[in-house]
Amino acid sequence: MGSISLQKVSKAFGEVNVIPAIDLDIQDGEFVVFVGPSGCGKSTLLRLIAGLEDVTSGTILIDGKDGTNLKPSERGLAMVFQSYALYPHMTVRNNIAFPLKMAGVDRAEIARKIGDVAQILNLTDYLDRKPRQLSGGQRQRVAIGRAIVRQPSAFLFDEPLSNLDAALRVNMRLEISELHYKLKTTMIYVTHDQVEAMTMADKIVVLNRGNIEQVGSPLELYHKPRNLFVAGFIGSPRMNFIAGRYAARFTAHTIGVRPEHMLVSIDAGDWRGQVTVAEHLGADTMLHVNVEGIGQIVARCDGNMPVKAEDFVYLTPQKDRIHKFDQMGDAVD
Repeated sequence: MGSISLQKVSKAFGEVNVIPAIDLDIQDGEFVVFVGPSGCGKSTLLRLIAGLEDVTSGTILIDGKDGTNLKPSERGLAMVFQSYALYPHMTVRNNIAFPLKMAGVDRAEIARKIGDVAQILNLTDYLDRKPRQLSGGQRQRVAIGRAIVRQPSAFLFDEPLSNLDAALRVNMRLEISELHYKLKTTMIYVTHDQVEAMTMADKIVVLNRGNIEQVGSPLELYHKPRNLFVAGFIGSPRMNFIAGRYAARFTAHTIGVRPEHMLVSIDAGDWRGQVTVAEHLGADTMLHVNVEGIGQIVARCDGNMPVKAEDFVYLTPQKDRIHKFDQMGDAVD
């Protein structure tokens, strides 16, 4: 079991309230991602769940039992940090075995568990190496292996891929997702990268200044953002926002249109603008278009479209894909 429930949980450092009273339910086996900009409270919230920070008020239930005041070692959770936190003088085998040795597990059981974990994480050929002899991705797998052998009810990942280069990040994203499929254990994953959130999560929790802005599946947040913050944060490139008289036509204070929902033509359309940058990415081309009276608009079009910087194009938002927001920034029908 690995259900976690936060009931009116808050955290203050002195007079600064970084997490207001929030409620959140995480089901057994879910892959939940906390996402948001730097300073939004996502790592603090993870540390409250782990027991590395004390809650100011509220209750944390772990598998239905009150774990609010339990020590980290008593919560049945395993945390994987951004910095790997491996012992440089120990081999991979001994790094993975360390929590089992501390728990007094017998040697035969330790050997069996190390063998199982090494096979799952493709570390069998590296068990006798030291961390300095491994790549960044391999070191992260060792850190994950050390968590797996404890057989926790949930894994907590605190921006585990931020130290890796772009190619390794993609590979490790896939490996962690495959690991979740194999283990079927609850995972809570913190990142500021909304692409990681979209590609990995069963459920995303979008945080802003300690508040939960929206909770939902990746596609739910993408297609039905609750407000301007979620609409602008989820999606890459970000959603285009247009206010003023153009938005008033749709009885909204602000309208939002994603780049892929902006039709591009060299002949006719709603808005005429000049291309300032054309990013040719192969299958797609991203056009950055300056439209007088509106500003910069990003449109995603076919990669073969013969458009370059300084060309003029026409843009037309797909009417059934327009998002409307009121004066408070909340989504409206």
